[in-house]
Amino acid sequence: MTDFDKKICEAFSGVVVRKDLVKEVKGNAIVPTYVLEYLLGQYCATSDEESIRTGIESVKNILRDHYVHRNEAGLIRSTIKEKGRHKVIDKISVSLNDKVDVYEATFSNLGISKVLVPAETIKNHPKLLVNGIWCIAALEYMPSEDKNQCPWVLESLKPIQLSHFDRELYLEARKQFSTEEWIDLLIQSMGFNPEMFGARNKLFQLMRLIPYCERNYNLMELGPKGTGKSHIYSEFSPHGILLSGGEVTIPKLFVNNSNGKLGLVGYWDAIAFDEFAGKQKKPQKSLVDIMKNYMANKSFSRGVETLSAEASMIFVGNTQHSVPYMLKNSDLFDELPKEYHDSAFLDRIHFYIPGWEVDIIRGEMFSNGYGFVVDYLAEILRAFRDDDRSADYKDFFTLDASISTRDRDAIQKTMSGLMKIIFPNNDASKEEIAQLLTFAVEGRKRVKDQIMRFDHTYSKPIFQYADNEGKKYSVKTLEETEYPQYYFMSNDAEDEVATETAVEKVLQQTIVNTTGCTEKETETLLEGNVTFQENCKGVSFDKLLVPYLKGAKSISIIDPYLRNYWQIRNLMELLEGLIKIKAVDKEITIDVITMPDDFGHEKQLDFFEQMIASVMPAGIHLNYRFDETIHDREIVTDTGWKIILGRGLDIFQNYDGNNTFALQNSLQEYRSCKSFGITYIRIQQ
Repeated sequence: MTDFDKKICEAFSGVVVRKDLVKEVKGNAIVPTYVLEYLLGQYCATSDEESIRTGIESVKNILRDHYVHRNEAGLIRSTIKEKGRHKVIDKISVSLNDKVDVYEATFSNLGISKVLVPAETIKNHPKLLVNGIWCIAALEYMPSEDKNQCPWVLESLKPIQLSHFDRELYLEARKQFSTEEWIDLLIQSMGFNPEMFGARNKLFQLMRLIPYCERNYNLMELGPKGTGKSHIYSEFSPHGILLSGGEVTIPKLFVNNSNGKLGLVGYWDAIAFDEFAGKQKKPQKSLVDIMKNYMANKSFSRGVETLSAEASMIFVGNTQHSVPYMLKNSDLFDELPKEYHDSAFLDRIHFYIPGWEVDIIRGEMFSNGYGFVVDYLAEILRAFRDDDRSADYKDFFTLDASISTRDRDAIQKTMSGLMKIIFPNNDASKEEIAQLLTFAVEGRKRVKDQIMRFDHTYSKPIFQYADNEGKKYSVKTLEETEYPQYYFMSNDAEDEVATETAVEKVLQQTIVNTTGCTEKETETLLEGNVTFQENCKGVSFDKLLVPYLKGAKSISIIDPYLRNYWQIRNLMELLEGLIKIKAVDKEITIDVITMPDDFGHEKQLDFFEQMIASVMPAGIHLNYRFDETIHDREIVTDTGWKIILGRGLDIFQNYDGNNTFALQNSLQEYRSCKSFGITYIRIQQ
């Protein structure tokens, strides 16, 4: 166990579990994660390895003896008949048989129906009436001479979910963790390794939790396949439901006018529409109209009666085109069906998660550390639905007056959700609130900017906020920074656009020109500072560093962190860039100074020796030495340039280095960046 895992186990004893155990016990059982972790929480909520092994065997035995596989349903039914009584784990749904005035249960995998259910059970667990829930049920077989009477008798039924949550203990334990540690604990609880995510990507993961803790929150996420968009809504919580296919009827979602039966919005905290995108889909216009009203007013009409509900709506779908293609030819809502590609509907969306920024899930991204049993976290989030934290930022900041009421509400609901999740004790600093407020504003700005591309009736707000001293903070989306030449085009624009990339634009507009050259003289190297936002793409050493190293015969590189494979690989890629621009009859001497790796120094030495042998035939003389006292990160050339590297060469986020065909492996421009800055200084030669 790591020290962090030990801290988690001590602070939340009994409600945390090692996250890799789920795969170990699941086998071929098609059962949600929260069901498995419920069982693991009963038997494996400990850090003692022997107890974990014993607990795993117990859970496996329970699944083997009581979980109902469809292909073994006949055997289980026979077991119940022969034994007289047997417990099963199955998804159970209940309906009212109004002809005989009784409630009847259907067991999904076991394949039996019309099992009588006491009215008191329905009163305690009303979700049984809507799509069903996973339960542990004790069944008896009692045949009767009456052929119309069901022989199956439900003795007891227990939904698989946490029965108790101590709010005060949770809040007290939260105080033991720093903000960064707490976010990492939440990411581990979702099943991911926090070391594989940047700060911005961690927030995107936490955004997926807001519909569980914030009433009537409307979230949309469109992006490439395989980023885990729907996983959190199908596996994470017994209070959420995932509707596959993205299509649903009015009676199922809202209310059935023929029998007055309330739909899904009356029973679930979060309703996610999977595969929501797809231009070929033809949803009912009447459904879209009701959804508009519900998403805006939390209510819907049933004849002359108006009903209210608090279910949050989540819309997830896949995109087919790249971001610059969508920006140039349509908008970031391009993949939605025509009926949903409507400004009135989209204006109800509180936050748009840019799925193209979220990494495709890979095996190494899953966690083997400790995190909350997901059902415990689900109950935490549900308990906070009654809280309103939307005004917490107002102690420090004020939104711009041009921001409309609907935009303001969206920003505040996002802030409320993030504060509940990350700062349940309301102890965030001004800087931490500023970070979350910027993130919340950006998510709503992405929605509004795209709507205004095809609906020009909306007035353009200024998405910024000010602190109590009057200092203003302007907010931009990452797409706006990366693709300014396309971002502000309207869908009907016919003007030619510039082909300048975001990186070139930043280099031209942000760097302070102190050499007397104009910004148009792109061949002239400029002094100054450039900064790049996390998840920005289009960045490469060939654009940022190599032009400043051209013509140098001697280069010094100081970077304390050239230890791990990917860090050494970054250095090799910089050398490859130099080789591409170097005349074949010229030679360059490069001196590298770094810190020794205390735990893998031999491998570190081997990496450097391999590089020396590799680049020598290309005219690169590579020298290296170790210095345990260095801290700064910089490159100095004999041509008079000093480049201060904020993060050293380690500017790229984790990517799939094992995939031979991934563009990120060979083209740096397709990698997502960490947040970093570079300063260029002309020094005396």
